[in-house]
Amino acid sequence: MLFPRSSGILLHPTSFPSRFGIGDLGLEAYKFIDFLRESYQQYWQVLPLGPTGYGNSPYAAYSAMAGNHMLISPELLQEQGLLGQEDFANLPAFNESQVDYEQVKSIKIPLLKKACQNFQLQATPFQQNEFVGFCRSKAYWLDDYALFMALKDAHNDTSWHTWETELIKREPTALDQAKEQLASEIFYYKFVQFEFFRQWSELKSYANMSGIYIIGDIPIYVAQDSADVWAHPNIFCLDEETREPALMAGVPPDYFSETGQLWGNPVYDWEELQKQDFKWWIGRFEAMLDYIDVIRIDHFRGFEAYWAVERGEETAVNGEWMKAPGEELFDAIKNKLGTLPVLAEDLGVITPEVEALRDKYDFPGMKVLQFAFGSDPGNPFLPFNYRRNAVVYTGTHDNDTTVGWFNQANHWEKRNLLLYLGCISAEGIHWDVIRLALSSVANQAIIPLQDILGLGTEARMNFPSIAEGNWGWRYQQSVLTEELSQRLKNLTQLYGRAPQEK
Repeated sequence: MLFPRSSGILLHPTSFPSRFGIGDLGLEAYKFIDFLRESYQQYWQVLPLGPTGYGNSPYAAYSAMAGNHMLISPELLQEQGLLGQEDFANLPAFNESQVDYEQVKSIKIPLLKKACQNFQLQATPFQQNEFVGFCRSKAYWLDDYALFMALKDAHNDTSWHTWETELIKREPTALDQAKEQLASEIFYYKFVQFEFFRQWSELKSYANMSGIYIIGDIPIYVAQDSADVWAHPNIFCLDEETREPALMAGVPPDYFSETGQLWGNPVYDWEELQKQDFKWWIGRFEAMLDYIDVIRIDHFRGFEAYWAVERGEETAVNGEWMKAPGEELFDAIKNKLGTLPVLAEDLGVITPEVEALRDKYDFPGMKVLQFAFGSDPGNPFLPFNYRRNAVVYTGTHDNDTTVGWFNQANHWEKRNLLLYLGCISAEGIHWDVIRLALSSVANQAIIPLQDILGLGTEARMNFPSIAEGNWGWRYQQSVLTEELSQRLKNLTQLYGRAPQEK
């Protein structure tokens, strides 16, 4: 679908200020939405919101449909009477600029478990009915997820393919026994999902009433160690004996890595998915639309053809392209759910076939300004080569910040950028590049908050192909100033991206 001319900010909720060491869905999230509204922004883009596993990557969650309970605000739980002020009496001094995930979990999980116990003891009949209704409406993914997480805890967080054979194969008797033995743990994981979706839904309602729409990110692949692969092994390419990926996902050598990116996720058995009329994928899109307004499909090109690497390879170099039934999938989704508000992350090795698939459904593609200045005038990321049905970014979560990128760019890129901008100095380069994005013909422009703040590489969110040490950046309360809001507002108005009623 086509989107009106507009702009927004990319910021993952973990980056909010908070007294609990990680951003959450409490007061600072509402303040950020106020900042967006006052700056005349219309979109808030987030990374995947699922519960993260190894490496804390939002792109390797334990579920494609669950929410990350580390984003639950303890202060909002306190407002419900599920926690008391005394529960916050001995909070440690958290790092205000980086998330220490292990420290955060050691503090927040006991708080969440206490809130769960209090809910069981004191929930009103109305709250109990709400909880039961939530569990029923989400049962198609929640039941498997809660059992999966309870079993992971019981197995010291080991991957499901190392569990007892009867659990790996999901034998009914073994599952029934586990449900009985782990009933309290299963209830806890359902409770935190209930609270996540309650808090998120209230925040989303506030955003929508403020004229802000949320762009959510749907990764094409799911983690091997996830409830989805455990519960639906037949739709993934797994080794029949070990249940580990027989074919692993990734991308060939590219801008980010000379050896490609070997993600390790199992690729899909698309033939089996087609036999099931893409039921799992349709359910996944339905789940996403419960809590976001626009879906950004990560690695869109994988729906036309995907890079598959055989098990045992240590890099993504020795892979091969395999065809995927993207057209059949999107037709099935459209027939079931109607025309969806979708953005396509079409970066990487893009062929005419990928472009045809994107254009058939009028999905806007992505343009990234950091990719624009290293070659010739035919570069598709140069603004004069854009079409209107596109989303322009200064950079994405996988890029360095604009200041960090410019400082490390080669002489040719710096020269081309400054010539293009008509600048004689690189001072304030981040605002020059933001202006370039906002002034382009692309219908949508999305700017990472780090670029609006003019931060360097220390604020980078992710280094692709590096498994640990990512996803930690946080900003501090004082940075979202009225002066900053006014500057962004002025540019947004100047380039015709302000809400029409303003």
